[in-house]
Amino acid sequence: MAQLLVTGVSGFIAKHVALSALTAGHSVRGTVRSTRKGDVLKATLAAQGADVSRLTLVEADLTSDAGWAAAVSGVDAVLHVASPFPISQPRGREDLVPAARDGALRVTRAALDAGVERIVVTSSMVAMMYRAGLSGDVPVTESSWTDPEWAAATPYIISKTRAERAVWDLAKTRGQTDAIVAINPGFVLGPALDAEIGASLEVIKLFMTGAYPALPPVHFPVVDVRDLAALHMKALDAPVGGRRLIASGETISMQDMAKMLRADLPDRARKIPTAVLPKAIVRLLAMVDPTLKTVLADLYARPVAKADYVTDLTGVTFRPARDAVTAAGRSLIAHRVV
Repeated sequence: MAQLLVTGVSGFIAKHVALSALTAGHSVRGTVRSTRKGDVLKATLAAQGADVSRLTLVEADLTSDAGWAAAVSGVDAVLHVASPFPISQPRGREDLVPAARDGALRVTRAALDAGVERIVVTSSMVAMMYRAGLSGDVPVTESSWTDPEWAAATPYIISKTRAERAVWDLAKTRGQTDAIVAINPGFVLGPALDAEIGASLEVIKLFMTGAYPALPPVHFPVVDVRDLAALHMKALDAPVGGRRLIASGETISMQDMAKMLRADLPDRARKIPTAVLPKAIVRLLAMVDPTLKTVLADLYARPVAKADYVTDLTGVTFRPARDAVTAAGRSLIAHRVV
């Protein structure tokens, strides 16, 4: 069994990655900004049956070089999952880039310097999906790249694109691209393990609490966090060095998500909207609502993930979007988030 480093281990995706790793018998060293919440994290994972005696926590911040050499020392592989994902976008287009890009470079450089042979970087399909002139159904493939200069690109889209580009550029410069695997998930849903949820589940929370009377007309490729964690595990030893692995199954609309929640959680249906806002109204409201600004780039096209090659390479299949959506909703109720 391997010794793995998981960055940002207290995050929504990273907790599932750590759980999968511990369940598989690996030892996990997880980075956190502060170890003060370590007992809470261990209790969460233990409640899922994980042997947390094989979990250790170390302090390391993506905005500082301190601690990263020690964090990667002696590990067999690095899973860099940590990345900022605000549900409301900052004002400046490049405001999220330093933390995302420089953090990814810090982790990758430290791992390469330490001789780590497999570095799995959690990127995003947003680094693939966006550029000018797209409309209708748009296939997204391993070679697709977002244009960060596109006017409609949000700070989050820009940060994920620049961060992944920077990692590949570093690896190419050092002649070590085979050490890198990028995993590019779609909209990550599925069950929360505790009440500390990620930004994607905040969207489901907004649905279930009636925060909006109607929904923007946008579509997202969806992936269940459990499948995403499984793909991280497979990426450790599958023949995928130097590859970008799209992690997504079906593409569905926000209206589809809402209808799935209403059908599966009828006692909550009253608050869940299904009406759809016209695009012009979304653009107008986004001028005063920071949350709606995050979907402006998605008004233009319906991205369709072409991920069959990922299943061929790793054996991981992606469950139906309905499973991910309803599992998310049920978990928010179970953890009393809604």
